[in-house]
Amino acid sequence: MAKKKADLLVEAKALGANVSEKNTVAEISEAIKNAAASEQTADEKPKDQTEETKIAKAGKRSAKALREQAELDEKEARKVEQADEADNKPKQPQNPTRTRLERRSKSYRNSADKIDRTKQYTLTEAVDLVLSTSTVKFDATVELHARLNVDPKQADQNIRDSVVLPAGTGKTLRVAVFADEATAKEAKKAGADIADSEGFLDKLAKNELDFDVLIATPDMMPKLGKYAKVLGPKGLMPNPKSGTVTKEPVKAIEEAKAGKTEYRVDEAGIIHLAVGKVSFGKQKLQQNLNEAFKSIKLNKPSSIKGAYVKSLYLTTSMGPSIQLMSSELA
Repeated sequence: MAKKKADLLVEAKALGANVSEKNTVAEISEAIKNAAASEQTADEKPKDQTEETKIAKAGKRSAKALREQAELDEKEARKVEQADEADNKPKQPQNPTRTRLERRSKSYRNSADKIDRTKQYTLTEAVDLVLSTSTVKFDATVELHARLNVDPKQADQNIRDSVVLPAGTGKTLRVAVFADEATAKEAKKAGADIADSEGFLDKLAKNELDFDVLIATPDMMPKLGKYAKVLGPKGLMPNPKSGTVTKEPVKAIEEAKAGKTEYRVDEAGIIHLAVGKVSFGKQKLQQNLNEAFKSIKLNKPSSIKGAYVKSLYLTTSMGPSIQLMSSELA
């Protein structure tokens, strides 16, 4: 029996079983049986590992990563197929973008057809055209747009002035006068719509700006400084250059009522000036335009070199523009 146990121990150790002399024969036999079964199972397994297992052991791409990559490849393939299908589909005809003139009303296009865009008209020709091309039902305003060769950032080239149009502007202006009590009474008699002293400041504090022109005497100007941010953006702040800061408010009222209008260049160096209404007719419009031209000429800065006028245009409310000869203002 001892020899048999010794033989079993040798066999068990050969199979790699974990046994010793302390184990019984039955235990050694059972260990030999289990070791033999384990070895047989190991022999049945394939010696070569699958590609996914090898890759996973390499630590670079797991089976999950491979599946995700396969899904991405399928998605890209579908995109390519969809792009090919889109290319093979017949393309829908696209309407070309219409020009700005083509998007206008029929009456505007008919008026624009009367104007030769390659031509510069004389003042007489332009006035005739501007009257014939106004098709609106209301009394349209006639506007002058003069682009000057000036730099508004330069103090001497920031042109600002006022002009009294002989035929008026066609607009009834509401004139306010800010002066002492005695002067305010005179201004009221002269036709001012509003004439007051300290009480006028209360209206400004409430943002009541029910006037088109504000005239002030020099001694009252410091009191208006507080309201410059209210009056300035609306073009209502009195200014000596425009004649609205004066010791003779009565005269300023008469000029404002007679058709005095203020103009100045904008950031692009262009003057926009209303010179009357279509109802004025040819003669009155020409008178107003000639007076406006004189005023703009007198304000030509001495520092300007070369041509003073770049372009001149005449137009009406909602009407096409007509280019004038620059020599009309040169």
